Amino acid sequence: MTLSEVARKRLADVVELQPTKNAELQDRWDLESGSEVHSFLEDELSEYYFRDDNSLIRATPEAAELVDVEPGVQLSEEDGPPSKIRVPELHAQVVRVLAEPDERSQSVVSVLHDLRDAFDIDPSAEDVRSALQSLRRKDVVEVEYRTVPTFRLTVERDALEVVVA
Repeated sequence: MTLSEVARKRLADVVELQPTKNAELQDRWDLESGSEVHSFLEDELSEYYFRDDNSLIRATPEAAELVDVEPGVQLSEEDGPPSKIRVPELHAQVVRVLAEPDERSQSVVSVLHDLRDAFDIDPSAEDVRSALQSLRRKDVVEVEYRTVPTFRLTVERDALEVVVA
């Protein structure tokens, strides 16, 4: 199957962002709906992606070779969280401020304040929530439900290589 330039670029996004959801690709591709994402995946990239047991979108091994992009997640030797992730800058900054596995988990607002203090940035609470959920899908963040959902890393910060995509 020969891919157009647009399809090749979008396939690279799937490889880089995996595991991902329609909404994340919709934002990246500037599409109107998740239905448009699904249609594009089915019409243009059906041979190069699949949905895992949690309905998250993942690229096939052939897809990564075809676009020569590092996958968004590289698993460690043993079972458990990945050893390396490729993420946007805000996600990397979240990893740098988020509570470690043995610390008390943090709310979205707490993470937002830590980001403001550490990096002098002012992302929206929704952007921080989205980053935390994306990192959760990559198995490097876990959620603990208290009065509100709270988050912490699943792996020691030093054991995780974070590359900004």
